[in-house]
Amino acid sequence: MNAGATTPEHAVVTGGAGFLGSWLCERLLDLGWRVSCLDNLVTGSRSNVAHLLANPRFDYRGADVTRELPVDDAQVDVVYHLASLASPVHYQRLPVETLLVGSSGTLNALELARRTGARLVLSSTSEVYGDPLEHPQTETYWGNVNPVGERSMYDEAKRFSEALTMAFRRSSGVDTAIVRIFNTYGPRMAVDDGRMIPMFISQALRGLPLTVTGDGSQTRSLCFVSDTIDGLVAMAGATEPGPVNIGNPAETTVSEVAASIVARTGSDSMIEYVDGRPDDPQRRCPDIRRARKALGWEPRVSWEEGLDATLRWFADRLQREPLASGSRLAPGVAGTPGS
Repeated sequence: MNAGATTPEHAVVTGGAGFLGSWLCERLLDLGWRVSCLDNLVTGSRSNVAHLLANPRFDYRGADVTRELPVDDAQVDVVYHLASLASPVHYQRLPVETLLVGSSGTLNALELARRTGARLVLSSTSEVYGDPLEHPQTETYWGNVNPVGERSMYDEAKRFSEALTMAFRRSSGVDTAIVRIFNTYGPRMAVDDGRMIPMFISQALRGLPLTVTGDGSQTRSLCFVSDTIDGLVAMAGATEPGPVNIGNPAETTVSEVAASIVARTGSDSMIEYVDGRPDDPQRRCPDIRRARKALGWEPRVSWEEGLDATLRWFADRLQREPLASGSRLAPGVAGTPGS
């Protein structure tokens, strides 16, 4: 991020019509950037960026990042590689595509950064720690991941993308950065995408039982989307290569999350416990000392404030766009990262 630039700086955001990507595009535009948003809308939504389309500094392009990144190489300052199938509903339905986004998609993003001299910021995940044996998780922890398990396509895609990013940095001198995002929530999450927060909220607002996998004692660290975006923006302007944890160190159990959502919505929904899932992390909490020191970053939005904003969005969305006939709210998978 070049403070002395005389022309608007240009960011390429893969997965830019997704949950995190759309918030990042909006923030960069607010900062005066020119933004190229690349998304094939497999899990993203054009509605997430509809309010940005009239901005002359915003360019949406339908693109499969595993095949090409259709961007003019004349000036690219930052490449944010956020494209990924982050919900288990999606990555278990499209396992090969998930692995290709983490491999071929990351390769194409790195090649663009290499050609243009841009800084690449890779959106990785707390899932690289697997079901951690270290708590809280520091960036030096190598993780406890099942490479052939039911969620391995997502975990290993991200682990490979980190390895490829570091290989480019070491062998080609590409300016790279890795952020490991912990559970992020907020408006624009898909209503029925299967992750814990949207699932619980949708169930509560519809008067359905909140389905908690396992006994609910698993812990998560919940970070509101604006805080996560602050971390991504800070990483682009830093020299830190990472990996850097971006997450909220306030740890809470899945049962506490469900109870809080029931209370906040005033719902009559019951909490129902269902069978656990293989390789579901039992504890998840980031050590953010590196983020504090290198980026001056830490989360600022409280759970109550973030939840209220998210509830308002979901209530409006369910009223305007009820779930299609025949769709169902499947049990939430408490171990998903929300990225």
